Amino acid sequence: MRDGLQDDRVTLPPAERARIAGLIAAAGVPRVEVASFVNPRLVPQMAGAEEVLEACPSWGGWCGLALNRRGMDRALATSLSEVHLSYPVTDGFAAANQNTTTGAAAAGVPGMVAAGHAAGRRVTVTLSCAFGCPFDGVVDVGVVIEHAARAAFAGADEVVLADTIGVGNPRQTRLLVEGVCRAVGALPVGVHLHNTRNAGYANAVAALEAGATTLDASLGGLGGCPFAPDATGNVATEDLVALLDGMGIETGIDLDLLLHAVSALRHALGHDLPGLVHRAPRFPPR
Repeated sequence: MRDGLQDDRVTLPPAERARIAGLIAAAGVPRVEVASFVNPRLVPQMAGAEEVLEACPSWGGWCGLALNRRGMDRALATSLSEVHLSYPVTDGFAAANQNTTTGAAAAGVPGMVAAGHAAGRRVTVTLSCAFGCPFDGVVDVGVVIEHAARAAFAGADEVVLADTIGVGNPRQTRLLVEGVCRAVGALPVGVHLHNTRNAGYANAVAALEAGATTLDASLGGLGGCPFAPDATGNVATEDLVALLDGMGIETGIDLDLLLHAVSALRHALGHDLPGLVHRAPRFPPR
């Protein structure tokens, strides 16, 4: 709900975002990133984060994004169970997205993780541009592994590697995930993938085979970053679930209920969604 809607041309009111988030949760998705605690003047689609949480049904899987201590404090004042911190591993994107440097953003993580834990919240650290940067180009695998190790040392409950602009490939994904898994030990590792160059689903399978246990996805395949030129959508939740179901990988997610949520989102936005499974007949046929 956060990455999916933050770059869409339609801004949904908080109550509508909460309603659709409830449909996603009802389908069995274990965690839903429902809000972003950022400046609404910069990302108007995410205005009213607190109102979204107030309108959401009581549930232990609501998550929200915070990019700095101010956002963290706002997040901790709500009922969400988990805070997602995120910073880029490149200075070019750090300047464009958060008006900071990678070093400064990383330095703030330990304090925010400690604040989250003190408030009884789980804290995930996402490393954006881990697969490549629109400004700085190719990102060295060693740099990503170093930042993942720093996040683990800071006490993060999970580390997620984000292919923010969708430039990754399966071989690169395996190398990254395997390297990070070795660096962080038993800490859960996930991936946040975009399908910009039609490799997102292949990368998801490669990540699972390499040891990842969390896959980020966006309902309908929406998504993009307002600060990344020509960024396009995430892998679609329903397409990913259908793929994993077909491979015999248990997700605990009801695809029919998920497709109901996709239909509700499409109706609310008033435009088509990039995902494909919601357009295709069910298989096996019902």
